[in-house]
Amino acid sequence: MIGTPLSANATKVMLLGSGELGKEVIIALQRLGVEVIAVDRYENAPGHQVAHHSYAIDMTNAEALKALVDEVKPHYIVPEIEALNTQALAEIEAAGVTVVPTVRAVQLTMNREGIRRLVAEELGLPTSPYAFARSEAELQAAIDGGIGYPCFIKPTMSSSGKGQSRITQASEVKAAWEYAASGGRVNQGVVIVEGQIDFDYEITLLTVRAKNAAGQVETYFCAPIGHLQQQGDYIESWQPQAMHPKALQNAQEVTKKVTDALGGQGVFGVELFVKGEQVWFSEVSPRPHDTGMVTMCTQRLNEFELHARAILGLPVDVAQREVGASAVIYGGADSNALTYHGLEAAMTVPNSEIRLFGKPESFVRRRMGVALATADNTALARERAKQAASLVTPKAAG
Repeated sequence: MIGTPLSANATKVMLLGSGELGKEVIIALQRLGVEVIAVDRYENAPGHQVAHHSYAIDMTNAEALKALVDEVKPHYIVPEIEALNTQALAEIEAAGVTVVPTVRAVQLTMNREGIRRLVAEELGLPTSPYAFARSEAELQAAIDGGIGYPCFIKPTMSSSGKGQSRITQASEVKAAWEYAASGGRVNQGVVIVEGQIDFDYEITLLTVRAKNAAGQVETYFCAPIGHLQQQGDYIESWQPQAMHPKALQNAQEVTKKVTDALGGQGVFGVELFVKGEQVWFSEVSPRPHDTGMVTMCTQRLNEFELHARAILGLPVDVAQREVGASAVIYGGADSNALTYHGLEAAMTVPNSEIRLFGKPESFVRRRMGVALATADNTALARERAKQAASLVTPKAAG
């Protein structure tokens, strides 16, 4: 049952975090007649621009978060970022508000230590070798004690590659420690160091926990998404990624065990390393994934629509419609008033689309848009998406 927006019987969903992914979730929810409240740390975030109501608060502040929930009285809370006060969320969930997928899932996945210990130590699933360090000395000892070089140093709490480094020698440890300690969304004083795996490619396996026709929660898998990253941040993705059938089976088995352990309903973006038939778990987000933006041109229901349906207990369909790819458009400048040039040329690329997110402030490496393209094969789709993205030139106004 869904009510009428802006009425006494409205079905209300509050998003905590309203960036480009949240914006698409809001649009999907509104198409289903849901009243949406967009919350972010700054005014005029992308999701603010399309929601029924918008608020800018410090979501790590327990009192501010609980006060807003008391005022708005949402039926569902959908966390879209890591910088949240999860203790306050736990109290809100205990009071009867549904947190998507669950507070436990949010707490575990926002902290690399929590999710890695769950996956590797409790579930016994394959991961890269890893250790946690609370000082530069502990970090060096972990590397010398078996992790070795090359390795990756990451904050336990961060997103979009912030605070991540790949190092190849001891002289780089100090800078990597300092960058990781300062680059996390919430400074925990802990970093994770991971050994490098010799893999052929990495994928995102979008996994949906949603109710089936009988009202039981079932697990559904989208076609695997291949992606490229730089400095921990995705720059390009495509669907489908060709995989050995046994590798795909292994990937689905690993992913189902992880998402079953996290519980709840919604989309999970599970990142995996693949070599031949072997699969290693990397990370999981309990929400739509940035690499999954490609589904806006490839699937009948994109990842945001799947998330909206799953949240509301509605049936889902993960069928792929076309072969496609996405490529990121960066700001290229520090500015609070970008202008975008070259759109006319970009839109002449066959079977392509441009999505500009409307972020009010740009940084050189901030994701400001994405190019989408379809084709008969992934190679051509990737070529078209990259070409379209390259033709868009953001410039600082003035």
